[in-house]
Amino acid sequence: MSGIEPDREKVVNLHTTKNYTLKEVYNAELYAAIKESKIEKWSKTSIHLYFSIFIAFCCACANGYDCSLMTAILAMPHFQDTFNSGTTGINVSVIFSLYAVGSMVGAPFAAVLSDRYGRRKGMFVGGGTIILGMIIAATSKIIAQLVVGRFVLGFGVAIMTVAAPAYSIEISPPHWRGRCTGFYDCGWFGGSIPAAAITFGTNNINGNLSWQLPLIFQAIACIIVMRAVFFIPESPRYLMANGREEDAINSLVKYHGNGERDNNLVALEVMEMKENISQDGIDKRWWDYRPLFFTHNGRWRMAQVLMISIFDQFSGNGLGYFNTVIHANLGVTSVSAQLGYNLLSGVVSAIGALSSVTLTDRMPPRKVLIFGTFACACFLAINAGLSKALSEQGENISTSIAQGALAAYFLFNVMFSFTYTPLQGVIPAEALETTMRAKGLAASGIIVSAIGFINQFAGPVALQNMGYKYIWIFVGWDVVESVLWYIFRWNTADRLGVESQGRTLEQLEWVYNQKYPVKASLKADKVVVQADGHVSEMVVP
Repeated sequence: MSGIEPDREKVVNLHTTKNYTLKEVYNAELYAAIKESKIEKWSKTSIHLYFSIFIAFCCACANGYDCSLMTAILAMPHFQDTFNSGTTGINVSVIFSLYAVGSMVGAPFAAVLSDRYGRRKGMFVGGGTIILGMIIAATSKIIAQLVVGRFVLGFGVAIMTVAAPAYSIEISPPHWRGRCTGFYDCGWFGGSIPAAAITFGTNNINGNLSWQLPLIFQAIACIIVMRAVFFIPESPRYLMANGREEDAINSLVKYHGNGERDNNLVALEVMEMKENISQDGIDKRWWDYRPLFFTHNGRWRMAQVLMISIFDQFSGNGLGYFNTVIHANLGVTSVSAQLGYNLLSGVVSAIGALSSVTLTDRMPPRKVLIFGTFACACFLAINAGLSKALSEQGENISTSIAQGALAAYFLFNVMFSFTYTPLQGVIPAEALETTMRAKGLAASGIIVSAIGFINQFAGPVALQNMGYKYIWIFVGWDVVESVLWYIFRWNTADRLGVESQGRTLEQLEWVYNQKYPVKASLKADKVVVQADGHVSEMVVP
């Protein structure tokens, strides 16, 4: 079957063809293949494919769990009795930030594991490492041991979050890719919401189990992943890159072609994989990151990865690690109320993210990033302004002002989640080709963790010394981000936001090889669609 080729239809004369419509698409062959090779959405193999994406989703759950977990247990009396860390200041900075340090150190190892042994084994090893970190943290009685556990947890999360997004995007059919990978990144809320709910419940336990049980439950998602990876398919692109062509084709036939070996979509994907995936790429050299930075193609790819990685982590969302402190500053003084608002924040943020996922394959990401980031700046500014008014009132806090500040903070979280959560997973994974995907995601992971370190180390100190004024830093930076997204959106020669919709991962190779990739990514084909939905020809200008 290595000789599969897509069918080429004869061109018909437009002047003699009736009842047709002209449609503009980014790639005529892919559009035709999708129209004529419809995947049965609820077949047994499609359900198995959804299950595979869900396992990748569980990897993101392990990461998201930590955010709500730490901000919640920090407010618990028995945690403070054990560690006496306070809720702000240098001790809290160290406890929080060593998780990010572990992620930075683990990212290069994650790339090697994923490239050499496969995406599934990378997820497995990451899960095992997180469980080890959980055991160290949950049994700790001193800050030093807790910090070591946090470091190991971060190391394991780095391994999981390199392998999982690569896996989800590589097994997805081209026209489902945005939703599948966006859904993966929504696993952040699949972890943060249960963590908030668990800590809300365990806060009523009179003893150390109030904070230890939430730490132990961090292993649940990892156990699911470690058990399930043996029952999901390996990435066909990983198989193709490692000389297992027949296995790759069989996987595509099963999950993208309704079991039909002569399926046009499968034929197109196989042809492009064979043309573009090198079996001697940088994935075979653990030390080689050069093509990411020293080639025209690689620089454009990494420019997108760098932008979304930095902007996603430094738009004010890092404040989420300190929700309970922020809620306290807004007049929410009881621990149970702080934990309740922490849970509610996760739920409303998830609604924003999931709403965006349903539209990921249709809405233009660059416009979303411009307007969404600016809206984030506006909501944070409202929150900071109202927080200033509250600080001037002393103990006589106005309920309406406090509720307004809290609502603005919640709206910021919803808007941020809608704008960035799905795209954080989609853009880096799409921008990187198969043999550089794991290394590029590892580089992204290092950047994300570095920004996370700044957020987690500086945040407690800044909140202690600056209070609400710390939020104004993110207001200003979000405005800068919006301007940068706007510049790169409208400057045709220099903008960075390549549009990937309507193309296979391999077709993006041609886009990034052009002098101006974004301009090339906007190039569209016109196809003739007959009344019965059949695509009969591509119109050549």
